[in-house]
Amino acid sequence: MSENINLLVTLDENYLPYLKVMLFSLHQNNLDQHFDLWLFHEKIDSQQLTQLSLLVERLAVTLHAVQISGQLFKNAPTVERYPREMYFRLACGNLLPQNVKRVIYLDPDILVINSVRPLWELDLQGNVFAAAVHAGLTNIAKSINNIRLQTTKSYFNSGVLLIDVERARKIVKLEDIYQTIRKYGDYLLLPDQDVMNHLYSHVTLEIPEEIWNYDTRQSNIYFTRHVDTFNMRWVAQNTVFLHFCGKPKPWSTRNNSRFGFLYLHYQQLLQKFE
Repeated sequence: MSENINLLVTLDENYLPYLKVMLFSLHQNNLDQHFDLWLFHEKIDSQQLTQLSLLVERLAVTLHAVQISGQLFKNAPTVERYPREMYFRLACGNLLPQNVKRVIYLDPDILVINSVRPLWELDLQGNVFAAAVHAGLTNIAKSINNIRLQTTKSYFNSGVLLIDVERARKIVKLEDIYQTIRKYGDYLLLPDQDVMNHLYSHVTLEIPEEIWNYDTRQSNIYFTRHVDTFNMRWVAQNTVFLHFCGKPKPWSTRNNSRFGFLYLHYQQLLQKFE
């Protein structure tokens, strides 16, 4: 077994059931790998954390639950699907121990279907973040977001991030984030993601979305772009993170996406495992 891989999640108790599915899929497809899971939260109770710790220990995952003060980002805009915890990933340089040099951040609405080690070992080329762009068929949203957020690069999705924590400690400043929130608060559609793009897109390395942040809503678009390449066999062999962006979520009875069945399969396997 090689070195442990650091993972980061930032969420409230509502997403714990889906975090467990994500971690179970991670284990099933990375059987020889041990992980350190850093969970940033504001008020998940100790009983739920104990239950989570007992489960993930069986998945070769060591849980480090870090309770964050409610004062951090207390005035930041939030919406129903995006609680205050979403901002914590941006502050990971301030919140993680000094011995943590690199971390992979993952949203909980993800399935892991291949090895994550190639992302962990990626050369960031001096950047703070690596992230994917959900370009769609025409990438028409790029121009809109460039104007809206005063950026020149593509709009990065923050659901999967490789973060150079050492560089983040030098470059990502809480006061810069607070100033951006104060200045653009009314215009932030996906609040922390918008902040990340506005402040740090210039230190973000683009990685292929088809591998590292596959938007399950856009499977037809991926197939259209490369009819002979991005078929289901290619996805099974190459894609690492299936990201169930938007609504309905795969655990919802209203979900009928191409990959919803796969999610339910892992959910059922987890129930048997527990």
